[in-house]
Amino acid sequence: MDPLSSLLSGIRAEGSVVTHAVLRAPWTIRFPDRAPLTMISVFRGGGTIILEDGSRTPVAAGDTAVVRGAELFYLADQPECDGTPHTEYEIACFGPNADPSGCGAEELSGIRWGTGPAEATALIVGAYRTSSRRHERLLRALPPVLVVGEETAVCPWLEVAAVEAADKSAGSQALMDRLLDWALVCALRLWFDHAGEAAPGWFRGLSDPVVAPALEAVHTRPGDAWTVASLAAESGVSRALFAKRFSGVMGRPPLTYLTEFRMDEAEELLAESDLTVAQVAKRVGYADAFGFSAAFKRRKGLSPTAFRAAAAA
Repeated sequence: MDPLSSLLSGIRAEGSVVTHAVLRAPWTIRFPDRAPLTMISVFRGGGTIILEDGSRTPVAAGDTAVVRGAELFYLADQPECDGTPHTEYEIACFGPNADPSGCGAEELSGIRWGTGPAEATALIVGAYRTSSRRHERLLRALPPVLVVGEETAVCPWLEVAAVEAADKSAGSQALMDRLLDWALVCALRLWFDHAGEAAPGWFRGLSDPVVAPALEAVHTRPGDAWTVASLAAESGVSRALFAKRFSGVMGRPPLTYLTEFRMDEAEELLAESDLTVAQVAKRVGYADAFGFSAAFKRRKGLSPTAFRAAAAA
């Protein structure tokens, strides 16, 4: 499994279709879910995403925005609408105000797709739950708000699917959830493609013919007894060439990256499995629990046992 697929494996949309979000200006939408990731695709109109720290990001028709982090945020048709008369909405997918059939949206239940005026804003929202600690590695690689523009044509058929889901036919919610999962992958991959040096090393490495085979090997089999020579063999190049190329692309030597990845994997196993410390050590490539415990504490600041207790608390 490639690194991006691995990091996204614990992130899922669930009940996350908004089928009535056609808005007449002036308006603001409050997003109280504090979800790790929220995706907003704008089909018509536009607005400004406003974070708690006051930073503002405009979005227009055709844009897909991904908001990172568990903080309250707003979407407003005009960024200066605070203090002026406007209609206030709230979209909640998970909290106490959430509609069990999907993301609840106050005051939107009487408006359906296609019935709003041409100048109205139409959008769809997906709020994403996480099922593991793995997503934290992905979140660290993202800015607070990223926007993929219209020219990239991210999932242009999503509005059609939302219209169909509004009919609440059998399987429509599951279909929309999976489409939103696909749309998130689509948006993130396009953003990483355009991020250049701002993209994390593990993503840049996927497109490098020397680094990619070794990277896939590490992510697929972290418990193997990897050396620089054996990783170079995976890539089919000399040890010296591999070490230089890997460090240049990834920003760190191969074995440093290997250790970091193993420790991240160990975090997840300790927090979310019943494996013993010795079993976790073996899974991530350590011959004994003592060597693993020392390496884990050096990297994470806590012993494996103390980390597990803290995660449980």
